[in-house]
Amino acid sequence: MSTLKEIMTTDCVTVTMQDNIYEVAVKMKEHNIGIIPVVENKKLIGVATDRDLVIRGYAEKKSGSTAVEEVISKNITTASPDTNIDEAANIMAEQQIRRLPVVENGNLVGIVAIGDLAVRDIFENEASDALSKISEPTHDSQNFAH
Repeated sequence: MSTLKEIMTTDCVTVTMQDNIYEVAVKMKEHNIGIIPVVENKKLIGVATDRDLVIRGYAEKKSGSTAVEEVISKNITTASPDTNIDEAANIMAEQQIRRLPVVENGNLVGIVAIGDLAVRDIFENEASDALSKISEPTHDSQNFAH
């Protein structure tokens, strides 16, 4: 069975705790992405999502110079490179997340998106099932790591 290390993106765009929310937003725009892992010396600290920037940042009238630490999601779900693809799809469905950081010894080594699962024909049903579960409304309004 295939594992995440075979399909994960390894050239992740990242930011550090020294970045502010404006710099994160600019990186998101430049790379056309909605989530950026926050790392310190490759160690995953959390993720900043476009939703984090809006809900915890700008909607709270925080300035662009606000430290990214004030808006990031810290309690995030991760997987190891050896996680099999079926298991990753199930994790993404259960947690209702579209992107799953891949961590080894605490260090960010990649990220897997729901689309990465879908491009592999053998896992098309699992990706479809995961996406339908991810897209279901949730009652947890504090779950910002989507």
